[in-house]
Amino acid sequence: MNLLIIGGSIFLGKHLTQQAIARGHSVTLFNRGIHNPDLFPEAAKIKGDRNSDCALLAGGKWDAVIDTCGSFPRQITMVMDALRGNIGHYTFISSISAFSDFSTPGMDESGPVGSLDDETMEEVTFESYGPLKVLCERAVQQAMPGHALNIRPGLIVGRDDWSDRFSYWPRRIARGGQVLLPGKPEAPVQIIDVEDLAAWTLNMAEQGKSGLYSATGPGHQLTMADVAQACRSVSGSDATFTWVPDDFLLREGVGQWMELPLWIAEDPAMAGFSRVDCGRAIADGLTFRPLAETVRAVLDWSATLPADRQPRAGISAEREAELLKKWHAEAVA
Repeated sequence: MNLLIIGGSIFLGKHLTQQAIARGHSVTLFNRGIHNPDLFPEAAKIKGDRNSDCALLAGGKWDAVIDTCGSFPRQITMVMDALRGNIGHYTFISSISAFSDFSTPGMDESGPVGSLDDETMEEVTFESYGPLKVLCERAVQQAMPGHALNIRPGLIVGRDDWSDRFSYWPRRIARGGQVLLPGKPEAPVQIIDVEDLAAWTLNMAEQGKSGLYSATGPGHQLTMADVAQACRSVSGSDATFTWVPDDFLLREGVGQWMELPLWIAEDPAMAGFSRVDCGRAIADGLTFRPLAETVRAVLDWSATLPADRQPRAGISAEREAELLKKWHAEAVA
């Protein structure tokens, strides 16, 4: 397969490129050449900014395109205009954030999605990110009816994840000692390993599959306790776990999701968060590696990072110790 990957050098795109080359596909990368420009010498490379340089794609012919980094619909239409008639299939990597209402557990692809009053806006914010992804999905579908695949991943984790939204936990628990864990042990978690997502995305593109798929996992309900225990088991650390309730953490101003990754306080409006139904993707071949393999990959990759790297998510050791001390004092009182 002659494959164009838009992006392809940082996280999901990097793993897509790696796996596509390993499968024997002919790969062309279109990106700015800023991140990891020397990776994949066997791939053809078109250096350009998708916001201004899509004309560089004109004249090329590809069996399939995988777009890992579209943020607003104009980016999609510019690519489509440049490639019109020269591609057979288009995969767009959207986001589970396209959904506007997480109050219902087990929501499938038919769930309500976000919208914008001004559909021409291009400023990506916390509020606009999901609705803009919805508009991108629609632009792909309109341009390639019957040949468009829109994938909504949940939290993508694993090797090369610079966001730290999952990798905080393997690293923190590997350090050992008393670990502050948020909320309840049975709190639900949904994640997808980047290598599993990349493999399935390529499978779907190879088969020319179309439609809309939610893609997160695993196939059973994972919990926060499962994550913590896997991190301790894989790392072999002496970590002990102190579960601290939502109300205390909220009262102390602890940030959900980023300051304590994976944590969303109990709220009826979020009862379906991390309980999204991915049965359609599973029926079409999406599989999940054991959680322990993901944790091991994160720890092995983390060992290669500079010691002075500043994490993008996760609570500081000092703040964690302060909260634990205060929690224990309140629990005794």
